Amino acid sequence: MIFPFSAIVEQVPTKLALMLCAVDPSIGGVLIRGDKGTAKSTTARALADILPLIERVTGCAFVCAPRAPSEHCGICNDTTALAHPASVPFITLPLGATEDRVVGTLDLEQALKGAKRVFQPGLLAAAHRGILYIDEVNLLPDHLVDVLLDAAAMGVNSVQREGLEVTHPARFTLIGTMNLEEGDLRPQLLDRFGLMVEVSAPRDKTLRAEVVRRRIAFEADQAGYAANWQQEQDALREQLITAQALLSKVILNDSLLELISHLCCEFEVTSLRADIVIYKAARALAALAGRLQVTPDDIRDAAELALPHRRRRKPFEQPGLDKERLDELMQQALQPPNEANAESNANQDDETPQSETNMAEEQVFATTSAAGNAPKIAVATQSQHAVIGKRNTAKDTPRGRVMHAVPDKNPSSLAVSATLRSTALRATNDFKVTKNDLHQQIRSGKNANLILFLVDASGSMAAQRRMEAVKGAVLTLLTDAYQQRDQIAVISFRGESAQLLLAPTRSVDFAEQQLRELPTGGRTPLPHALALALETLKQSHDMPPLLVLLTDGKANVGLDDNSDPWQQSLRFAQLLADQRIPALVLDTETGYLRLGKARQLAQALGADCVTLEELSTENLVLTICGCLKTT
Repeated sequence: MIFPFSAIVEQVPTKLALMLCAVDPSIGGVLIRGDKGTAKSTTARALADILPLIERVTGCAFVCAPRAPSEHCGICNDTTALAHPASVPFITLPLGATEDRVVGTLDLEQALKGAKRVFQPGLLAAAHRGILYIDEVNLLPDHLVDVLLDAAAMGVNSVQREGLEVTHPARFTLIGTMNLEEGDLRPQLLDRFGLMVEVSAPRDKTLRAEVVRRRIAFEADQAGYAANWQQEQDALREQLITAQALLSKVILNDSLLELISHLCCEFEVTSLRADIVIYKAARALAALAGRLQVTPDDIRDAAELALPHRRRRKPFEQPGLDKERLDELMQQALQPPNEANAESNANQDDETPQSETNMAEEQVFATTSAAGNAPKIAVATQSQHAVIGKRNTAKDTPRGRVMHAVPDKNPSSLAVSATLRSTALRATNDFKVTKNDLHQQIRSGKNANLILFLVDASGSMAAQRRMEAVKGAVLTLLTDAYQQRDQIAVISFRGESAQLLLAPTRSVDFAEQQLRELPTGGRTPLPHALALALETLKQSHDMPPLLVLLTDGKANVGLDDNSDPWQQSLRFAQLLADQRIPALVLDTETGYLRLGKARQLAQALGADCVTLEELSTENLVLTICGCLKTT
């Protein structure tokens, strides 16, 4: 039983975005982002119960539209087949689904019966004319992301494998939910979502209590609770039916189209898909309200849903949309020409042009100050991305995408489908699998790493520069962490102890939040940091680690009062080396007289030691990426 859509407390933007996609599926779907336990999945799944029925033939695996059957659908191509009203498909794509399950494959049952090669449709066929839902979409494996991108771009699914050559319609509304703490979404897939909403738990105690009250009542009597909300559910369904019928008659005049492009330009949106989505969403808003004419308010509301995940963001800037800025742009665009010119002339001498302001702000992020007090904090340069992108793909790994299967009489990972296909194609009367039929799965995976920074935050100005450079490096590396599946963690040590500032994560936004405050100063508890590093790396499981230590090595705080901090540091370094943990030491010691402690520590770790006279984000990223290529 599905929790009633109309019974969900608040979540107005989320429910609106979902209903807009129901009115016009070509909008492109909805991405719902938010913390755990904020009803993301509940709201998405609840949509299915209010969607208007569609016409389809019972038993059709391709969900063919009436009078437009797929050439591969034997049921719908039967002239006696009759379509009946049916629920809109709501298909869940599991994170662990194989590519065969998603796109379709050879029907083994038919092959084993000796029939000709028959295509078995996958999830993309099942989702045609309906909804494809992905929970934790940011954790979706790369090879499935590629499949979705292809289908979303073309509106069809093409399969060419095992002697099959099949193309069938695959037009669906994509709904995804995600928690930012678990990592970001690949940019190409992010742009495919027409609309995006951020959700959070209610801060008002009355609303929170009402959420709990409704949930408990639903769990106590699901059927009875749903019946109590049936009238509201029917009203929403009727509203959608009316809006769908009205949509083709809704008019958006040319002046409002120019307003849409103006907003996209002002928010520095590079994707033209934003303009198209706002256009479609504004018409859907008007249809949902029962109007035939789009208003400026429709444009504003549509922009609020279509722009947050597409606008250009500066380094370390949080996602979202500046609603005050949006309102200001709307007001300026709708002013009579004479008033707008007068206001522009009045402000010309007092304000810096927006383009110059943006340029100046970007230069602040991209350059080092004249006094040399701040390191270079910048977005990864082209050369950095080139180094990051050169990480090798692991071939024939125990985990990862199944690339293909090869004959192998003693397979360590049996390719069942390929083995049975080989048997079916060879056997005549007696179906019996022999050693000659056995096939081995060949997989391809990413070399994902856990990069653990240990940052010496003792001292003052030099420590602050180290911390800022590490912050820049963390965010730059995380920008590319989606494709590599890397995780980043940061341990800072100062005063009397070490602290895990950033637990392992793939999320740029979560990292920025956790690293916003960077405390420095005090003594150097190096043994504490190395001990905490050992504990953290034990929990990394099968993810290969890389330890990056930024310090001058001058330990002066031990684990207890009677121990030698330096000797303790060397012992912990030896323990890390014994566990074959790759490491890189960045010597931050400055001045004419240098003790070389960091180099001694690197020898104990079995690591390279690099002296960074001018610590910056750029050379830190390049050094780390170069080290990753050799691990």
